[in-house]
Amino acid sequence: MKTFIASPKDIERRWHVIDAEGQVLGRVATLASRLLQGKHKASYIPYIDTGDHVVIVNAERVKLTGRKENQKLYRTHSGYEGGLREERAKVVRQRRPIRLVEEAVRGMLPKTKMGDAMYRKLKVYAGPDHPHAAQKPSTLEVA
Repeated sequence: MKTFIASPKDIERRWHVIDAEGQVLGRVATLASRLLQGKHKASYIPYIDTGDHVVIVNAERVKLTGRKENQKLYRTHSGYEGGLREERAKVVRQRRPIRLVEEAVRGMLPKTKMGDAMYRKLKVYAGPDHPHAAQKPSTLEVA
């Protein structure tokens, strides 16, 4: 009996919606990264992108535990000397709330071209509405 190896034409991509309201950021991010990588499928292969599309709604209402709201730093660098900027999670949540979720999920994906392709299948929205109803996404609960 031969082992089945899925090729890109055999992969069936589904759409999933995760409601982040009141959920802990790390738990939402781990669920999303597993779905994006395809680790929830029996046909998972590490060197082929078998993952699904993930839509995360209510990103502005995601919960940070402990004192992370005031202590966690988000850094960006302009590329110029002395161009490092740091912002606390509280400021990032007010200015651009989807960045909290995007960076958490991105950090859990592979740092390769395939990881970039997986990241492009992630859609994050600050509010409860999203424009992907035509794809008939299934709703997932964070455990």
